[in-house]
Amino acid sequence: MGIVIGSDALAVGMQLPIQSKSTNFAEPWESSAGVAELAQVAQSADRSGFAYVGVCDHIAVPSEQATVMGEEWWDTVATMGWLAGITERVALLSHVYVPAYRHPLQVAKAFSTLDAISGGRIIMGVGAGHLRGEFELLGLPFERRGELLDEAIDALRTAFAEDYPTLPGPRWPAADFGQRPRPVQDDGPQIWVGGSSRPAMRRAATRGDGWLPQGPVTPDTIATLNELRNEAGRHEPFVIGALIGPTYLGEPTWDLGGPTLSGPPEKVAHVLNKYAAMGVGQVQVRLRSRSVGELLEQIERFGIEVIPQLVSPTPAQ
Repeated sequence: MGIVIGSDALAVGMQLPIQSKSTNFAEPWESSAGVAELAQVAQSADRSGFAYVGVCDHIAVPSEQATVMGEEWWDTVATMGWLAGITERVALLSHVYVPAYRHPLQVAKAFSTLDAISGGRIIMGVGAGHLRGEFELLGLPFERRGELLDEAIDALRTAFAEDYPTLPGPRWPAADFGQRPRPVQDDGPQIWVGGSSRPAMRRAATRGDGWLPQGPVTPDTIATLNELRNEAGRHEPFVIGALIGPTYLGEPTWDLGGPTLSGPPEKVAHVLNKYAAMGVGQVQVRLRSRSVGELLEQIERFGIEVIPQLVSPTPAQ
């Protein structure tokens, strides 16, 4: 069995705070928050009916980018393993993991183990990566990052499905090496491909179980994605995602500082259901807050007041 997302109703997920502290999205209160607060947030999302919580991936941030991105990016696998032990039902998503930074058998071992200890709650979001300096640090060709991701996805599929996978390469050839534990989900965790460029969308359509866009999602982008899938002869279940961005349930009494989806639960649900009508299966919200207490309140209200109003996605054409 695998995780089922967005079949009965539009699913809602969130990237966890604290585990990454880029100035692009971190709230001021996160600077002094740590393990205790992150546990509270993850457990609240687990109780409140969120479909998944997400964890980022960077190994080391070059100094020229650190002024914006920050230096604090928790290890993806270690964080997800800890989350597996303190939550019960919510799926755990890497959003997004750069598999090209590691050998595919190393990645397969880590995510198979995560799937086993979480009881089959892992979704593997992957991306090509965007920091040239990080690639150079690891001795990897930045210009070939798309090719590396393609090979990594194919290798992971094989490693998830077979005890002794044969990986043809060219970068990571392997044969006659066995791995256990096996993942709980049939054929391993779902692989959702991130990115909104044409190559990223084609990669999602031809190799992925889902799409994690970085930009706006419109009927035209969904039509393009479905066309690519039809051309590839792929008709199995596929989860289309959308980033809703900053969201605040209720009427804010403070300056949100930029465009934010806010208002009563009926309004928020109405906006989200428009995505479901386009064929989107899961949406990711970024709930605004001034403290961990306010974030917990927003999560709990969202679970009680918005999620029950969400409808089933329109099937892909």
